[in-house]
Amino acid sequence: MIGVLGGTFDPIHYGHLRPAQEAMQKLALAELRFVPAAQPPHRPPPLASAAQRLAMIELAIRDLPGFRADDRELQRGGLSYTVLTLESLRAELGNTPLCLLVGADQFRNFETWHRWQEIPDLVHLVVLNRPGTAAGALPAWARARESMDFQGLRGAPAGRLAFLSVSPQDISATRIRAALAKGKSVQGLLPETVLDYIRTNQVYGH
Repeated sequence: MIGVLGGTFDPIHYGHLRPAQEAMQKLALAELRFVPAAQPPHRPPPLASAAQRLAMIELAIRDLPGFRADDRELQRGGLSYTVLTLESLRAELGNTPLCLLVGADQFRNFETWHRWQEIPDLVHLVVLNRPGTAAGALPAWARARESMDFQGLRGAPAGRLAFLSVSPQDISATRIRAALAKGKSVQGLLPETVLDYIRTNQVYGH
């Protein structure tokens, strides 16, 4: 089973990496793909360039077995609609079970996503519980797909909804960028390789 984790990764940090590692282990994923967005539909454009964000992902995951950077949204350009990415992955991977990892906050807004109704037929949805968030009451379509059996996800290419508890990681890219702007330490919030890249290339002007 292959996992998919999208985002701007502006920059990638331990709030992405640690839950991803837990999901990798708990779901017994063969591979987890980090898919940076070219232009997210529901938030401002990233500050770092596409090439910089991809480079930071590659540095962050280079020593993590099974993690892979996937640049298909950057190559496609324009608004990065998840459904288009999943259609592309499904065409490439056939009936391989796929699971899309999303935060609980993202899941609450899931029905605002472009062609959201089609997404559960392309992948399993795995909602990662994050600090201070909760999924809330589930709509009928979600209740019909909910599963507590993580191992069972591998028995079908798509179609299930599961909730996975991960260790709290109260870290955000916004907080990291703000700290860098003020000259404050961001030690422990992101890998040293990524921090070195940011400083060397003055990614955020610092």
